[in-house]
Amino acid sequence: MRCSVHKFPSFRFASLGMVPTTLALLAFSTFLPYATAQAEDLNIYSARHYDTDLDLYENFTDSTGININLIEGNSDELIARIVNEGENSPADLLITVDGGRLWRAVEKDIFQPVSAPELDERIPAHLRHPDGLWYGLSKRARVIVYNKETGLPEGLNSYEDLANENLKGKVCIRSSSNIYNISLMAGLIEHLGEEKAETWAKGVVANFARPPQGNDRSQIRAVAAGECQVAVVNTYYVGRMLGSKDEDERAQAEKIDILFPNQDTTGTHVNISGAGVLKYAPHKEAALAFLTYLTNETAQHLLSEGNNEYPIVPAFAARGPIAEFGTFKEDNLNTSVLGLNQAKAVMVYDRAGWK
Repeated sequence: MRCSVHKFPSFRFASLGMVPTTLALLAFSTFLPYATAQAEDLNIYSARHYDTDLDLYENFTDSTGININLIEGNSDELIARIVNEGENSPADLLITVDGGRLWRAVEKDIFQPVSAPELDERIPAHLRHPDGLWYGLSKRARVIVYNKETGLPEGLNSYEDLANENLKGKVCIRSSSNIYNISLMAGLIEHLGEEKAETWAKGVVANFARPPQGNDRSQIRAVAAGECQVAVVNTYYVGRMLGSKDEDERAQAEKIDILFPNQDTTGTHVNISGAGVLKYAPHKEAALAFLTYLTNETAQHLLSEGNNEYPIVPAFAARGPIAEFGTFKEDNLNTSVLGLNQAKAVMVYDRAGWK
């Protein structure tokens, strides 16, 4: 049967207490060699809070007999908890969003290297850690959105073009402290160098339509309302608004269009949801089985159609509202670099006066 929050209220909680969950459905075979013969538990700490993930958990449990115990929380809270628990931590797997946060976890030395032929074959090298400390599970593209009525501004094809003088007073974007923007800047530093990236940031600051504020949905609403002509957002949020049950939210999303930047150069910046097996995982094989399961076709389609994310596996096409955006060339910079350049990115934003 299909699990629901009503039937299994323990899936949703405010605290960081361990909550056991027993899940059900479907059957898969490619990840079974990594599961133990007897039923056991898998303890997941997750910074993802989506109903789609509950379907993933129940499918996996039915296929393997492995019960999932789930803790949900803020990424930094979960990482700190794992560090504090040390060798006594019950956690097997950390799931989080954004390569920058995965890098923070690596810096805290909480992952252990793992490998499996299926993971290495299915996940492109730039979307997994070089030493197997974490693996990407799904993707989001950071794109430029513009108001359909006013149209795409002349000469706008890339992130770099957001600093063009003809966009003065027309750009909306989130705060420089936002992890998505930190990762975007980290990628630009790698491609352009720190000096040119700072010049770009100063140019974008000069083009702000308003001080940085709000989340990605706020930027979309501002473009739809004509408060600004362009904004930088993740495709995930556009897809969610287009598929919303709220008529006003859908109407706002329908007033904007998408540009995938840098198609003639480095490709569009992408970021990931990812997971790593923890250093003292008591159920390492079960964790590896779950990671492998998440890259199969059924799981990848659930992530895409149910949560407006791009499959991490190139062989699988996007589903749901984001499928209408079409295909695009993505930046193949290794996601680890987004963490390695994180400190530089923050300093560049500060020097540029990007609040």
